[in-house]
Amino acid sequence: MEAAKVPRQRGEQLLDAAVRYAEERHWDVCPGTWLEAVEGAERCSCGDTGCAAPGAHPAGPDWAGRATGSGAAARRMWSRHPKASILLPTGRAFDAIDVPESAGFLALARMERMGLPLGPVTRSPDRRMFFLVLPGAAAKSDELVRKLGWRAAAIDLVGRGEGHYVTGPPTRVGGRGAVQWARHPTPANRWLPDAEELISPLAYACAREAADARTRHRQSTLS
Repeated sequence: MEAAKVPRQRGEQLLDAAVRYAEERHWDVCPGTWLEAVEGAERCSCGDTGCAAPGAHPAGPDWAGRATGSGAAARRMWSRHPKASILLPTGRAFDAIDVPESAGFLALARMERMGLPLGPVTRSPDRRMFFLVLPGAAAKSDELVRKLGWRAAAIDLVGRGEGHYVTGPPTRVGGRGAVQWARHPTPANRWLPDAEELISPLAYACAREAADARTRHRQSTLS
């Protein structure tokens, strides 16, 4: 499932998106770092030439305290830094369940067949997917997965709660591409599901992908 190519982001798109998240979804938003042109190349505003997430991470340790749920405040923030990435703090309006993209698409297909309620879902250029769920998911995701017979760390399923964030579309991560919505925010998914409603198909898909990865690794070492 390859998404259409995303055009280079413009400052106006970021500002409009940040204001929309605050006003329409009542999500807190925080401006992060941004990409700057340096000697013909794009680099992160943090100044680290080896930045792991260029233009798409917090700009300082106080980032969470700077987050706002006010559309007017968001407009002022992005007017000052039009290219700033959009950070959506978790542990407030929502938590996120972070899974590999391949497992995420597998789980999405299964959830749709089952008729499960879905909230918005983001897809990052580093091939991760983030399922937005009610706050509290991060604290209980490990235990929920353990009850299903797996270890969350072993199947690469991570709960993101207080102190973490989801990077909001259309933030671009260096030259890798832009964060996209795999499931857009709509009036129909304003009410988020609880982690318990999604954890089984997500854990199953992650476990299946982890097992396939181990099989591929064994085959490559034998060939």
